[in-house]
Amino acid sequence: MSPLLRSAIIKAYWRLLPLLFLSYIIAYVDRNNVSLAKLKMINDLPSFRHRTETIFALGQAAFFIGYLLLEIPGTLIVEKWSARKWICRIMITWGILASLTAIVTQPWHFYLIRFLLGLAEAGFFPGAVVYLTHWFPAQARARALSLFFIAAPIAQFISPKISYYFLRMGTIENGIYYRTLFKLKGWQWMYIIWGIPAVIIGIIVLFFLIDRPKDANWLSEEECQVLETELSHELVRQQVAGGHLTLLQALRHNKVLLLAIAYFFIVTGNYGVDLFLPTILHDWYRLSDGLLTWLLMIPPLGALIGILVIGFSSDRTKERRFHAAIPILIGAIGLGLTLIRQQPLFTMIILFTVASIGTKAYLPAFWSLPSLFLSESAAAGSIGLINSIGNLGGGVGPILLGVFKDRTGSFFLGILLLSISMCLTSVIIMILRFDRHRQRELHKNTQQLTMSDINEKLITNTRQTENSTEF
Repeated sequence: MSPLLRSAIIKAYWRLLPLLFLSYIIAYVDRNNVSLAKLKMINDLPSFRHRTETIFALGQAAFFIGYLLLEIPGTLIVEKWSARKWICRIMITWGILASLTAIVTQPWHFYLIRFLLGLAEAGFFPGAVVYLTHWFPAQARARALSLFFIAAPIAQFISPKISYYFLRMGTIENGIYYRTLFKLKGWQWMYIIWGIPAVIIGIIVLFFLIDRPKDANWLSEEECQVLETELSHELVRQQVAGGHLTLLQALRHNKVLLLAIAYFFIVTGNYGVDLFLPTILHDWYRLSDGLLTWLLMIPPLGALIGILVIGFSSDRTKERRFHAAIPILIGAIGLGLTLIRQQPLFTMIILFTVASIGTKAYLPAFWSLPSLFLSESAAAGSIGLINSIGNLGGGVGPILLGVFKDRTGSFFLGILLLSISMCLTSVIIMILRFDRHRQRELHKNTQQLTMSDINEKLITNTRQTENSTEF
C-alpha cells in the first residue's frame, strides 16, 4: 500500500467511522432496551402479563418484517443516491418512533410501533456496509467494518447500566423512592431519552457525512486520486472475476442465496440470545436488577474484543471464510453448554460470553465475502437481500425462545434450537468456495491497468446495464 493511499484511508477512518459508529450505537441500544424494559413493562401494563414472552417475541418479529420491506430499496438508495441523506432520514424517523414506544398500553400498540421502527431503520446497516465499500479498498475493508461493528457490543456494554437508572424512576427500591417527571414510569423515560440522540445525530449526519472521496475537501488532490484509482482497480477486478451481472442475476446467484440463508441462522441465534439474556439470567438465578445490569456488560465486552481480533486478522491474512465460520461454531458450542444446568453463575456468564463472541465476531469477515464476487449495484442489492432475509431470523429467534418458554416453562428447547441454528451457519459458510488463487492473479494483472483502461471497462459495463432488459 502506497503512503498516499494509506494516508487517505487513515483520514477516512477518523472522519467517517466515528459518526457511523455513534449512529449504530444508538440503533442497537433501541433493540437492547426492549429486553430491559420488558422486566418493568409487565408490572405496569396488565395486558402484557399473560403470554409475556410470546408478546415480546412477536414484537421483535414485527420489527424485522418492517425491516424486510424497505431493506433492498434502502441499500440501493445508498448506492445510487446518497448515504448522507438516507441515513439522516433513518436516524430522525427511528428516533421519533423509538420515543413513541413510551405510549404503548396494549400488545397491538407494541406490535405496530415495532413494525414502524423496522420500516424506519431499514437500510441503515446494509447501507453503511455498502457505504464503506465506497471508501475502503478490500485490503482495509474488514478492519473498517470491524471498527463499525464494535458499536453493537459497545451499545450492549454501556446501555444496561445507563438504562437501569432510567428504569428506577417512579419506583421504590430498597426503601428508596426514585422521583420521576409527569407521572411517567422509568421504562417510558428510557425510551424517550434514548430516542432523542438519534434525532440529533441524524441532523449531524446530514451536514458532516461525505458520500464519495471526490466530495471530501479534507483529502488532498493526490490522496483523492490514488484512493479513487485503487477503488476503480478493485471494481474492475470484481467485474472480471464475476463477469457482468445485473442486479436480478446477482440476487439469484447461488453464493448470495447461501449467504442469506447462513445469515438467517446466525441472526436467529444472535437476537434470541440478546433479547432474552436478561430474562434467562433473572429466571435462573433470581438476580437483582442492579447486579443483573452489571453482569449484562460482560458478554458484549468479549464480543467487542472478538470483533477487533477477527477483523484485523482477516485483513492481515486476506482470508474471510474461516474467519467467519470458526467463531460462530465456537459460539454455538458455548451456547449449547449453557444447557447444563446448576452451573455456578460465573461459569454461566463465561459461556454466554463465548456465545456472544460467536454471534458478533464473525461480522467483519462475513460482510467482506459479497465483494469477493460482486460489485456496484449487484453487491449493494445483494447485501440488502442477505441482510433482509437474514434479519428475519431476528424475529424467529425470540419467537423460538418466547413461545417455548410460555408453553413448557423452560428455555431449554429454545436455546438448543438456537445453538443448532448457529452450527448450520458455520457449515454453510464452510462449504462456500472462493477462488483465492484466481483473485490474486486478477489483482496482479489489473495493477498494470491505466485509468483509461479502467474508464473504458466501466463505460462498457454501464452501456451493458442500460441495454439490459432484465433490470
